[in-house]
Amino acid sequence: MADLVKRKLDVIENADPSGRSGSDDPWHAFRNVERLDMELHFQFKHSLGKVSPFFLALEEKRLLATRCPECGKVWMPPRVHCGDDLAITEWVEVADNGVLEAASLSAYTLTTGGGKDTLILGYVTLEGTDTAMLQQIRNCPDHEKLVPGAAMTVKWATEPVDHPMQLFWFELAD
Repeated sequence: MADLVKRKLDVIENADPSGRSGSDDPWHAFRNVERLDMELHFQFKHSLGKVSPFFLALEEKRLLATRCPECGKVWMPPRVHCGDDLAITEWVEVADNGVLEAASLSAYTLTTGGGKDTLILGYVTLEGTDTAMLQQIRNCPDHEKLVPGAAMTVKWATEPVDHPMQLFWFELAD
């Protein structure tokens, strides 16, 4: 029978990494993997809800976090309620520098076009906050410098962007 899936690339049979086969391999029924050549396009309207002040402040090159009036914990990214005691939080402006907690490099993501660029994401705890924020790290040719405790700074976009989270990113501090 002719292949009815036009975008099918192939079917791969993945071997068990432990070398098991047949009934000794608990995953034997899941070893055939079909690969497709697909393009995904989505467009939707999305409300940023109660955390909209955070995104609006980004347009002014300001970082807003939320502070719990009960325990004093400063949440970044902001939360409407304190994750510890559920109190309604209040907005506070925070510094644009901090320290790297962890970083991850990916050469293949939907947004990097399958390996043309490397995407680096990092958890950074900004000065004056109690939680780390996940955001893109840019302009770091020496990835070995991305170690926990490295000083980081916020950089701001100078051109229009599609989403407010693209207005800033982290870079290693000078």
